[in-house]
Amino acid sequence: MSSLPASTRADHGRRHSRFPIEGAVRIYSGSAMWQSQLIDLAIRGALVSRPLGFDGRIGNRYRLDVRLEGGPMIAMAVSLARLDNVAAGFSCERIDLDSFLRLKRTIELNLGNAELLNRELSALGVT
Repeated sequence: MSSLPASTRADHGRRHSRFPIEGAVRIYSGSAMWQSQLIDLAIRGALVSRPLGFDGRIGNRYRLDVRLEGGPMIAMAVSLARLDNVAAGFSCERIDLDSFLRLKRTIELNLGNAELLNRELSALGVT
C-alpha cells in the first residue's frame, strides 16, 4: 500500500479523499473487457489509466474489478465520470458488502485517520 499522504477535499474540488495505490483493474461492459492500472481510489470511485481501445462515453455503466497489490479484490458497478487521453474516472454506483468492507479497510490503512473516514462515510449516509 502507498505511504503517500492522502489528497484532501481542497484538492481538485473533490469532496472525498483520494490516494494513490497500485492495482490491476478490469473494466467490463455488456460486450467487452479492458485491462488497466489503478491510479487512485476513493470511497466514491476510482481513477484508472485509460486502456488501449477504450471508447467509453460519460455516463455509461460498467463493472470495475480492482485487484490491489498484495491485497483483496474490490468489485463495483460504476459509471464513467470523466475520460481523457490518459485516464478514465469512474463513480461508484453500487458495491456489495464484502467489497465495501475491503474498500473501507483499504481507505482506513491509507488515510491513517479514522475520523476523516468516518466524516466521509457520514456524508454518504453510511455509518
